[in-house]
Amino acid sequence: MKRVDVVYVLLWDEESENILMVKNYGEKESYYTLPGGAVEEGETLEQGAIREVREETGLEVELQHLFGVSEAFFEERGHHVIFFTFLGKIIGGEMGILSPDEIEEVAWMNHEAAEPYLYLPDGVKERIKANVSIAYDHRGTVSG
Repeated sequence: MKRVDVVYVLLWDEESENILMVKNYGEKESYYTLPGGAVEEGETLEQGAIREVREETGLEVELQHLFGVSEAFFEERGHHVIFFTFLGKIIGGEMGILSPDEIEEVAWMNHEAAEPYLYLPDGVKERIKANVSIAYDHRGTVSG
């Protein structure tokens, strides 16, 4: 199986307790995810996450910290996917669909309705309020 690194950014509206979601066109049917996608060659996880949010939603984000890591096997595609989810904050841009061939909808969704679509443990709201984070550090290029 081919390893694929996928980055997502969880954007949380504290006042409404909503999460920003995107509805992706699928091969068989559309499906919701957090904004994100595959990390490109030569990109760090953080660079990929920021790029993917901008491409899918039109928003500029700042990453606060790594929030969760999970994995899944997609047998039909032959992929072993590692999902890295960052907690982020909107710092600019204008929400809209910039990739209409990939994204059907960009919308705020109640956290309870969003949770089944997240590659994260249940209790996202509680984990955000408890400021749960995972250590992450890009060590640069290492020779040898």
